[in-house]
Amino acid sequence: MKSLISLFLLVAVFVANAAAQSGRKVVRPTSQPDPPIQAPVWTPPDPEPVSAAPAKLRALPQSLLYRSLKALDNTSFRLADFGGKVVVVNLWASWCGPCRKEVPEYEEVRKEYASRNVEFIGLTTEDPRKSADRVKKFVRDFNFGFRLGWADRETAETLMNGNNGVPQTFVIGHDGRILSQWGGFARGRSGDHLRAAIEQALEEEFPPTGTAGVPPALSAANNPLVKRLPDVATLMWQLHDDERNARKSARSR
Repeated sequence: MKSLISLFLLVAVFVANAAAQSGRKVVRPTSQPDPPIQAPVWTPPDPEPVSAAPAKLRALPQSLLYRSLKALDNTSFRLADFGGKVVVVNLWASWCGPCRKEVPEYEEVRKEYASRNVEFIGLTTEDPRKSADRVKKFVRDFNFGFRLGWADRETAETLMNGNNGVPQTFVIGHDGRILSQWGGFARGRSGDHLRAAIEQALEEEFPPTGTAGVPPALSAANNPLVKRLPDVATLMWQLHDDERNARKSARSR
């Protein structure tokens, strides 16, 4: 009997506990908002350094002026050998298509200035050990009458100054200054371009006789006093002669 009562009490406690649990309100945990997604921090790479264009070559360095250049006929010469002249230097190559078109126009100009203070020099940028026969054939085919030689690596690099193309033309003054420079070929215009550059160089290097260093205001064409300078000089000599004759007469008395 006692065991039955104990079982009944145990069942009653279980039922009461189950009832209490069924009435309890279930509280779900509050969900936290997801943190905002931060965009990845991206730093653009540093721009590639841009190499500055080489400064324009304004004068030939002394090392180049006095550098011995090998001629096609196996002699040698230096650019400094032609002091007192306007020097035209043409960089060319036998494989260069524009050079083949340019040479005939330049040859006409050379013949026109044959008796003037102008020296025409053609320097090929090719390797004499590999290209001698091809270069000499080019010279024969086009009757290239310039003073011809080989531009060694240092000479070519100095003249090209970062512009590694042919043809290139330089008009150089007697002191090594580069008076004019250009590259490429323009059909029917390259010869005229060269003529104009030579004429400008001759005017600058060799001004008309009697006008070097004379300001325009003092030229005979603009100042009548300059025109009368010979008359003044004649008068001075006459006065000098009269004075000398007067002294002779005084001593003879």
